[in-house]
Amino acid sequence: MNSKKNLLASLLTLGVLAGSATSQAADWCESGKPVKFAGLNWESGMFLTDVLQVLLKTGYGCAIDTLPGNSITMESALSSNDIQVLAEEWVGRSEVWNKAADTGKVVGVGAPIIGATEGWYVPRYLVEGDSQRNIKAKAPELRNIADLNRYAALFKDPEEPGKGRFYNCPAGWTCELENSEMLKRYGLEASYTNFRPGTGPALDAAVLSSYKRGEPILFYYWSPTPLMGQVDLLKLQEKPGVDKKISIQVGLSSVFHQQAPELVAVLEKVNLPIDLLNQNLARMSKEHIDSAKLARMFFKEHPEIWHTWVSDAAAKKIDASL
Repeated sequence: MNSKKNLLASLLTLGVLAGSATSQAADWCESGKPVKFAGLNWESGMFLTDVLQVLLKTGYGCAIDTLPGNSITMESALSSNDIQVLAEEWVGRSEVWNKAADTGKVVGVGAPIIGATEGWYVPRYLVEGDSQRNIKAKAPELRNIADLNRYAALFKDPEEPGKGRFYNCPAGWTCELENSEMLKRYGLEASYTNFRPGTGPALDAAVLSSYKRGEPILFYYWSPTPLMGQVDLLKLQEKPGVDKKISIQVGLSSVFHQQAPELVAVLEKVNLPIDLLNQNLARMSKEHIDSAKLARMFFKEHPEIWHTWVSDAAAKKIDASL
C-alpha cells in the first residue's frame, strides 16, 4: 500500500513539474520576465542584436534588456543565465564557450550569418603594388603567415623599432587569445609586438590611416564588416592542412533554450545574407547610422527575408510598428 502511495506521489510530483515547465515555456515574456541580451561591441554583432530584439519585443511582446561587456565575459554570463541571448557567437573558438557547451550550460542555434571569414591581412598594394597610387610592391613574395619573420622590419613598431607590429583584436575579445597563440605557433613572438588596440574602432582607424598613406600594416580582421568594403586587402595563408571552419550561431543559455521554445524557434530561423549584411554595415559606417535605426530600416526594406522567420501574427505586429 505504501509503495502505491509513493508511486502516486511521484507521478503527481512529475506532473506538477511538467506543468510548471510548460507554463514557464508559455509565459517567459507574458510574465514580464525580460530577455537579456549580450551588448556586443562590433558592428555586425550590434546590428544582429538589434534585429533580434525587434523580433522578440515587437513581434512577441517580450521585455528586453542589454548587458554590456566583452565577448568572454558575455559567454560567462550566458552560461550562468545572467543573460539569455548572445546574437553572434563564433562557435568553438572560445574555451569559455566550449566548456559551457560541454557541460550543457549554453546552446548554439540557427545560422544567422553564413559565409563569414577571418584571418591575418595586409594591404594588397604591399604585395602587388598599385600603379594608380604610384605605390611599388614592398613585399612581392609575401603570401603566407610563415613568411612574416622575413618582413618584421617592414612592419616596424614605432614604440619598439627593433620589432614589427601585429595589430591584434582588442583585449577581451575571443580572437585576441587565438591570435596570441598563433604568434607563438608561428614563432613570431620574438620579432613582432602583440599590439592590442583599445577598441574595434581604434583598430579600424589604424588600418584606414595606414591604407590612405600607402604604408605597411599587418593586422587581424574579419567579415562581415564595413571595412572590408572600403579597402583592398590580401589575406595571408596559414600552414597547409589548417582548416578553419567558421560557424556562427545565436548563443543561448540552456535555461532559456529549455523554457522558451516558441522564441527559440524564431531565433533558429534568423539568417542575414552576407552580401546584404555587408551592404548594411557599410551604410551604417558611411551614413553614421546607429545599429538600432539600421535594424528598423532593414525590417522596412526587406520583409521578404524576415517574414519567413516569424508567425503571421508577429509579422503583422512588426509591420504595423514600421
